Amino acid sequence: MVDDGFRSALPDSDEEETEEWRESILSVEENLGPARVRYLLQETVDAANSVGVPIGELTQTAYVNSIHPDDQPNYPGNLQMEENLLDVIRWNAMMMVTRGNKYFEGIGGHISTYASTAHLWEVGLNHFFRGKDGSGNGDHVYWQGHASPGLYARAWMEGRMDEARMENFRQEAFSEGLSSYPHPRLMPDYWEYPCVSMGLGAMTAIRQARFNRYLHNRDLVDTSESTSWYFMGDGESDEPESLSELTLASRENLDNMVMVINCNLQRLDGPVRGNGKIVQELAARFTGAGWNVIKCLWGSSWDELFSKDINGVLAARLEALADGDEQRIMTADGATIRSDLFNSPELAAMVSHLSDSDLEDLTNDVGGHDPIKIFAAYSAARAHKGRPTVVLARTIKGWGLGPSFAGRNSTHGKKKADQEVLQFMRNEIGLEFSDAELEKLPYLQPSNYPDETNYLLQQRERLGGFLPERREHKMGLATPGDDAYAEFDTGTKGDLEVSTTMVFVRLMRSLMKTDGFGKHVVPIVPDEARTFGMEPLFSEFGIYAPKGQL
Repeated sequence: MVDDGFRSALPDSDEEETEEWRESILSVEENLGPARVRYLLQETVDAANSVGVPIGELTQTAYVNSIHPDDQPNYPGNLQMEENLLDVIRWNAMMMVTRGNKYFEGIGGHISTYASTAHLWEVGLNHFFRGKDGSGNGDHVYWQGHASPGLYARAWMEGRMDEARMENFRQEAFSEGLSSYPHPRLMPDYWEYPCVSMGLGAMTAIRQARFNRYLHNRDLVDTSESTSWYFMGDGESDEPESLSELTLASRENLDNMVMVINCNLQRLDGPVRGNGKIVQELAARFTGAGWNVIKCLWGSSWDELFSKDINGVLAARLEALADGDEQRIMTADGATIRSDLFNSPELAAMVSHLSDSDLEDLTNDVGGHDPIKIFAAYSAARAHKGRPTVVLARTIKGWGLGPSFAGRNSTHGKKKADQEVLQFMRNEIGLEFSDAELEKLPYLQPSNYPDETNYLLQQRERLGGFLPERREHKMGLATPGDDAYAEFDTGTKGDLEVSTTMVFVRLMRSLMKTDGFGKHVVPIVPDEARTFGMEPLFSEFGIYAPKGQL
């Protein structure tokens, strides 16, 4: 037992019982191993929390899926149809960037990021993300900006783009182009929120979830069914702002907030944590901040192996892998996977019935590329009450683009797919292009995929319309009349000195008392509110607190 030299400030009412608990844990570790200890402690913590004992949660949980296969809901969609649909979108997204950089050298763009997040978005767009035409006001989705080509390719299938516009990716100066990243001013009918690197999108998404709750609690807008979804890469989590608002979300019980972190273990030019484990680190940080954490790490192909992993040997091996090794092994050949991952007699026996080809399929099947696992994670996230949720989804950067892209440190900066990549994708998808035709960088025309297009449109109609889509709404508020400002017409009286802040407070008070207008005025009170003379507003109107004044 590790002794850090400190004891609880509370007295021990039964030291003998305490010692028995310690000895039992040590005995389990000695006889059954650390995996069993972790399992028992997790069950104990869950039991304590269930009866109202505020234990919190373990910050270090096993490197496995949070949701047991037996607890997965049935998948409601047509998996084959969705796979076909995704193939078309992935191909056109890749082709759009490749064509752009071939014909206009140096315009940039990204291919591998969308390949990494494609399944995470498609499951959401087909089954979860609510548009603005349904009940309520729809969801707020903050997209991982580097993956924008995938959304443009999808919009083409939806009939919201055409081939001519796809050819104008990153060329907006003299034509109707497509902005590289989400940019509402450049594409005011399409993008809703600016969110790419620098971590500002996460702050905005959390604040949006908080404001939605405020609007609902004030009976201003029914946002009871609206969810803020925020997508970012695991490398972006190192931006100081990315995780700065986590405790705000948990403190205000924002269960209308779901953050999905695309954990492909890579940043711009290498591993996020080459010598560590970014998923475990993020899980601990979010758990400590009071979030509900869902790990979506391994695809359905792993279920049988985990079901036989009674002693937790496989789980322990996966957890012990540094990210640099995991990144390398998961995209290696079968022989390397067998020797470097299943590197003990017990582990080797576990996969002895699998060929090298089977092992390659296994390691390619991670949770963030398995619609069944993603659907289970999103369903659990939306069902969870009382806390915001983060889904940590294990993906492969450059997934489906072949060995020269998938999992390579250089993949983020690749702007073109060469002939080898095109041939790989063509063969994987089952396209009929000849090698000569591939050299012309052909698109897949949506009109040639009527069944897939109809399926896509039906799913979006069921969910309330297209996303992303930006709409302007006129509120219909009447501007306050001159009476709201009348007290300022004659200026200050005598020698009275009035600060700008005092005038501002009086103006706000007058506007808030105006019939039909006042309830829509939302003063954002600064930290030093009392110093700036805001107290009259507090006493007359109160301060908003989602849990009431305690």
